[in-house]
Amino acid sequence: MNEMVQFLPGLLLVYAATFLSLMSPGPNIMAVIGTSMSVNRRSGLALATGVASGSFCWAVLTVVGLSALLSQFAYALTVIKIVGGLYLLWLAYKSFRAAASYQNLKATQLNGSPPSPVAYYLRGLFVQMTNPKAAFAWIAITSLGLQHGAPTWVGIAIIIGTFLMSLAMHWGYAIAFSTPLMVRVYSKSRRYIQFALGSFFAFAGIKLLRDRL
Repeated sequence: MNEMVQFLPGLLLVYAATFLSLMSPGPNIMAVIGTSMSVNRRSGLALATGVASGSFCWAVLTVVGLSALLSQFAYALTVIKIVGGLYLLWLAYKSFRAAASYQNLKATQLNGSPPSPVAYYLRGLFVQMTNPKAAFAWIAITSLGLQHGAPTWVGIAIIIGTFLMSLAMHWGYAIAFSTPLMVRVYSKSRRYIQFALGSFFAFAGIKLLRDRL
């Protein structure tokens, strides 16, 4: 019980950061929305599954890599927290800038989109796995919950929890945003979402920098 109390707050921070980042209308989300609108819901779901699978791979790589690094070099946690904290503050700055802008959401369809659901799945997986920003984002988010000496269940909870959240929300976008009406409704709340995301990332970034020692 004491062990769970010790690591649960960090784990909840990871889930909160993942949820808010998935609420932000990034390129992958807009590609899922655009595919559901321009092609069909089935293709959008396939693309969403591919993106979520890519998130799962990044989560596994990040958790395993950080766990191995921390087991050998305890001081590496300080470096990771500094880098992660600064990156979260950068994301907060970008979110606040997006919240201050008045541009509308534009759903997009991937160029040269393949015809079959399997091909859409592979395209989503490829796009997510070849995104260099994803690596920094996962390191920053994972470092909120993964500490030196953390038990195995913490890493497993991060991987499974973030994957299920990513899968559910990307599927939700594919199902809900099959019509232009939903894009317009989502556009009206975009600035509030970006402000909330910026506020949380600023809080998380400052927390990582303060806890680096």
